[in-house]
Amino acid sequence: MSKKTKLKIGEFSRLMQVTVKTLRHYEQKGLLLPDEVDEWTGYRYYSIDQMQRLNTIRDLQRLGFTLEEIKELYEDDSHTPSIRQLDAKIKDTEAQLQQLIARRERLLDWRNSRKEMKTMEKFSIQSLPEIIVASHREVIPNYAALGPLCVNIIAPEMQRLGCKCPPPGYCFTIEHNKEYTPTDIDIEYCEQVEEMGTDSNIIQFKRLPEVPKALCMKHIGPYERFYESYTEAFRYMEEQGHKIAGHPRTCYVDGAWNQEDPEKWLSVIQIPIE
Repeated sequence: MSKKTKLKIGEFSRLMQVTVKTLRHYEQKGLLLPDEVDEWTGYRYYSIDQMQRLNTIRDLQRLGFTLEEIKELYEDDSHTPSIRQLDAKIKDTEAQLQQLIARRERLLDWRNSRKEMKTMEKFSIQSLPEIIVASHREVIPNYAALGPLCVNIIAPEMQRLGCKCPPPGYCFTIEHNKEYTPTDIDIEYCEQVEEMGTDSNIIQFKRLPEVPKALCMKHIGPYERFYESYTEAFRYMEEQGHKIAGHPRTCYVDGAWNQEDPEKWLSVIQIPIE
């Protein structure tokens, strides 16, 4: 006659991959009692039958049965749920599933709205209307020369010509260099005016057509770091499936004329897209 296998609680715990704390909890619930408890030492011993019972408890838990429900099954000696109990559990599971699907949809909506809000803080897609501009094109030694050029040459000439600028004011530059160069920048300065004027040696008037769609991105900092914002803007365009459809504009909101600290200068990059 074979000898009955007896496993101490620690050994049973290790073999069945369950904590001793969980085994003691099952015991307190009257769900999985040790096969034997030594009356002198208090050692708890488990048998092969307890292994199978523990597996059944785990299976039933995975199917959504509570420990109380599992205990009732064992008290009725059925060990397995009835058709009625399974139908009830299926109904409960379907209700939970609908709740989880609804929760998932709400979470997705919330996540997407937050992503859109975060994106809109930096990017927006706008149409740029047809406008009349006073234009001045010149090769300047570097970006630092742009401020003095506007203040000392372009602004006085526009005033002399009697240019009227519609509020709130819209001025931007377009670079015409075929490749990047830190010096000798071929740049065109444009400022919106109310009507066509008479060209001078410094200012030429032109009508710029509407740009149906432009990706607009804020740039905070000196003009020498425009490349950082262009990198981010073009990455965003690629992710969204947009293509460049014209010369980018750099619109100036705050600059040397009203803000001494270049780190606080605000510009808006406007890239025509399709």
